[in-house]
Amino acid sequence: MSDSTFLDLAELRQRYLKGGLDEENSADNPFRQFEIWFKQAQEADLLEPNAMSLSTVDAQGQPSLRTVLLKQFDTDGFVFFTNYQSEKSKQIAQNPNVALLFPWLALERQVKVLGKAEKISLAQSMKYFASRPKGSQIGAWVSQQSQVVSSKQVLLSQFEKMKQKFQSGEVPFPDFWGGYRVVPHQIEFWQGGDNRLHDRICYEWLDSENRWLKKRLAP
Repeated sequence: MSDSTFLDLAELRQRYLKGGLDEENSADNPFRQFEIWFKQAQEADLLEPNAMSLSTVDAQGQPSLRTVLLKQFDTDGFVFFTNYQSEKSKQIAQNPNVALLFPWLALERQVKVLGKAEKISLAQSMKYFASRPKGSQIGAWVSQQSQVVSSKQVLLSQFEKMKQKFQSGEVPFPDFWGGYRVVPHQIEFWQGGDNRLHDRICYEWLDSENRWLKKRLAP
């Protein structure tokens, strides 16, 4: 390796003083706690508070990470939409164990979710697709996600062709597109603390007892 000078980040530090989280002031149910924090992220005008990092693993054990958008959540899990022929979809088909991360850094918070991804019903995917702007609907038809494309102009040209094709009437639902639900077995809420004594409240699903166990983790 050369002796080139890189940025020295050793002194790049931030004190976390915006709040705390403990067993008493956190909800008994992780979905309720997520709802509270998500609403606070919206009220803080964070840029796309529903943006979440999705981690999958390929057949060789190589992790892959990308940002997707949360579109629905309830006590059944967290839902996002994608092309079923994409890299992420192929990896989920091989190994449904995934991780999600919501990086709400402006609030000195993050939420980590561990669970399994499963396809939602066709009816649910079709309902969401119908609610999308027409341009996004057309875009789903144009993009062969994760495939090599020779240039941006090729995509734009294909978009214009599809736009003409579907200029009258509704855009049909593409059968290669739809949603996944991440069904969690662990959800961790992280709140930055002073002197790096961060608060970590973790909820773990106990299948044998049909309940969530709440516990504090060391920072």
